[in-house]
Amino acid sequence: MLFRLQNNWLIQSTEQVEETGTGISQETFNSTGWYSAQVPGTVLGILVDNGQYPNHFEGKNFENISPEPFEKSWWFRTNFHLEAAQASKNALLSFDGINYKANIWLNGNLIAGTDTAEGTFRRFRFDISEKILHGQNILAVEVFPPQPGQFSIGFVDWNHKVPDSNMGLFRPVSLDIFDVVHIYNPFIETKVDLKSLQFADLQVSAELRNYSHSEVNGILKGRIGTIEFEKKVSLSANRQDKVTFGIDDFPSLQIQNPKLWWPNNLGKANLYQLELEFISNNTLHDKLTQSFGIRSVDDYLTEEGHRGFIINGKKTLIKGAGWTDNIFLNDTPESIKSQIQYVKHMNLNCIRLEGFWGKDHTLYDLCDRYGILIMAGWSCHWEHELHLGKPIHPRYGGVTEPDEIVLIAQSWEDQVTWLRNHPSIFVWSVGSDMVPHPDLERKYFETFKKYDSARPYLNSTGGVGSDQGVITETEVISDLTGSSGVKMLGPYDYTPPIYWYENKNLGGAYGFNSETCPGGNVPPLDSIRKMIPENHLWPIDEVWDYHCALYEFGTLSRFKEALDKRYGESKNVEEFAAKAQMLNYELMRPMFEAFQANKGNATGIIQWMLNSAWPALYWQLYDHYLIPNGAFYGTRKACEPLHLLYNYGDNHIYFINDTFNKIKNFKAVIRLFDIESKEVFSRELAIKAEAESSTKIFELPEIEGLSTTSFLDLRLFNNDEQKIGNNFYWLSGKADILDYEYKFKDFAFYTPSKEYADFTQINSMPKVSINTNVQFDDNGKNREVSISLENSNEYIAFFIELNIHNKKRAETVVPVLWDDNYISLLPGEIRKIKAEIPGVKFSADDLQIKIQGWNSNTKLNEME
Repeated sequence: MLFRLQNNWLIQSTEQVEETGTGISQETFNSTGWYSAQVPGTVLGILVDNGQYPNHFEGKNFENISPEPFEKSWWFRTNFHLEAAQASKNALLSFDGINYKANIWLNGNLIAGTDTAEGTFRRFRFDISEKILHGQNILAVEVFPPQPGQFSIGFVDWNHKVPDSNMGLFRPVSLDIFDVVHIYNPFIETKVDLKSLQFADLQVSAELRNYSHSEVNGILKGRIGTIEFEKKVSLSANRQDKVTFGIDDFPSLQIQNPKLWWPNNLGKANLYQLELEFISNNTLHDKLTQSFGIRSVDDYLTEEGHRGFIINGKKTLIKGAGWTDNIFLNDTPESIKSQIQYVKHMNLNCIRLEGFWGKDHTLYDLCDRYGILIMAGWSCHWEHELHLGKPIHPRYGGVTEPDEIVLIAQSWEDQVTWLRNHPSIFVWSVGSDMVPHPDLERKYFETFKKYDSARPYLNSTGGVGSDQGVITETEVISDLTGSSGVKMLGPYDYTPPIYWYENKNLGGAYGFNSETCPGGNVPPLDSIRKMIPENHLWPIDEVWDYHCALYEFGTLSRFKEALDKRYGESKNVEEFAAKAQMLNYELMRPMFEAFQANKGNATGIIQWMLNSAWPALYWQLYDHYLIPNGAFYGTRKACEPLHLLYNYGDNHIYFINDTFNKIKNFKAVIRLFDIESKEVFSRELAIKAEAESSTKIFELPEIEGLSTTSFLDLRLFNNDEQKIGNNFYWLSGKADILDYEYKFKDFAFYTPSKEYADFTQINSMPKVSINTNVQFDDNGKNREVSISLENSNEYIAFFIELNIHNKKRAETVVPVLWDDNYISLLPGEIRKIKAEIPGVKFSADDLQIKIQGWNSNTKLNEME
């Protein structure tokens, strides 16, 4: 029986406590004045929850939080009650994450000291059978913060350093009560017949430990749905053993017509559940349940040496973004669910974790449920002296000494055994910017062989092209395993659409780009107002820069220059925020589309990043407040499984079929409009395409005398003449020209522009009115909104932003899943848009629809 010790915790600085662990872990200790807490939790996060640092994210307030209170150790203290029958059994006390080390006391007894309980990514399990009591039990943990040079949690250059360095019990603390024999480390390996997909072989294993001084004979029983299997087990005193069930002895473990686990948009993410129990002399000693998915993962290399991935026998274009936890590591199950729903809604199929994120299994469970693949592995935080706080090896990073290698190898093993049953994890990344030391990589081999031999792994998320020295000074090649086959060549800042199509040696649409982006992503005005004080809202100043990333990325100057050159200078923050969403959308969509268009040669792309650890203006598809920006809907549009796109590089229209079905009798309607909304070209085309294909279907003609800014409208119809897709571009007659010969002194993190496209004509577009009809509905689980938008004018209604506001709180409602957003309507067009608010949190009377069109008669239309 497993108990999560998450409530009734208190914390206090050791500077405020004179008593030792012996006394603090006694029931008689007086904890008056301590702060209430929940675990998992970090010290600073708990203090924030206790109101110690109000408005901590507003302006530059965060820099006023002194690190001095967190330079000493802190006490975590809780109590739990056991009945007599429970106290008479065996008990294990488990810690899944201590940052960074601890002294652990229970009922006046030292259970473990810092010489044992050390290492952020170690997992600890202590036998406390002789220390638990009938009645009240007191657990006290003295947590010590990580020091420079120690391998802890880090946010690299994404945001400011956390003053407490995330010290605390950041993952679950649990108590496991059982009779004599304990079941742990279950694992379900699946092998799918890739020719037919009609059967799959399962191998089930678990480790058993006998905590008594006598031999125990019993039966380990397993169940998966209606399939049952069991094996007699004999365990010597104080010994452990691994028990395995395979198809040779248990033919029922060959599953016929398995319900496979598929990534988003390729099929259902089906899950199964394993139940295990150990019985001896009619006594149930222990039991557990473990969910899993049946799926196959493999990798391959293209002829050019680029790595790709195969799911259930199908080459799969990876479309993902980089995840980060909240800066205080206090994401809630609700917020994580909302974010993974966002990932699915954007038609992405992957998140990359640079670091083993998540304070428990919630993130991984939700990715299992929603079909979101996970790249899991270590962070580059340990590979650069600036972040780690000690000298590093230019090729192997910070983990080089024998004791460090032992610690990190054991930490890796702990993470693999903790997470390996999640079907969403499709690859392990043992290095980020660099490769592991050969001695460390050999230990990784041992872990994979023993605990998980079925998944591919990457020795680094850099590799191909690393000889160019974009990220590291030395080539990212392992002596043992060569190149990873993936690339990390940027860019990380402003990048115009043409780059992704024309670049062939850096971050362009070829191979697997493990992290890249078109630059900063300024959120909508509601979010800006939350993080930037009123007296700093305009013009952009150092407070704005404080909410950017760090170092080269600590300014919006490149974003603002591109925005001003492309769309014209903004007069106020309102205009700037609106134009920023145009730039976000315009730049993000072609990045993903280029990888779609080059399917085969391009095998994967990870947008840097998905989200932000705190209120930020950089690298995000939605912000800390869960408000999507224009890039969110640019991504959703670009990653549609059936999709028409415009290739900025060759001026062609492409049809993308990212499904397993052949397409025939589809139709594309292509129309081009000038700045006055006059149709200057149109064409209808029949479409047929192979499964999983990118097909060039039409080259746009040159139109003599076309305005500097023009509009391209693409409509896709299925074989029933139903419209199933639309894509709307604003194009410039003035080309973007990049300076590929520019020489950076240090970090070549983007390609500068020589010339910018010109969209300033949109500032003089004729004003239009939009007729609307809004309907709210409640399906019992979610609040649904339907909006009919009619452009009854003879001009295009350009870049319409839809928002749902909470009237009582005067703020944007989140999370919200719009069918489409930041849309444009042709003259006379009627479009119906739906939105879903997960969970029925609001009545219709609480909600207000706000519509802002770039050239609408009023900048804000409100309909209740």
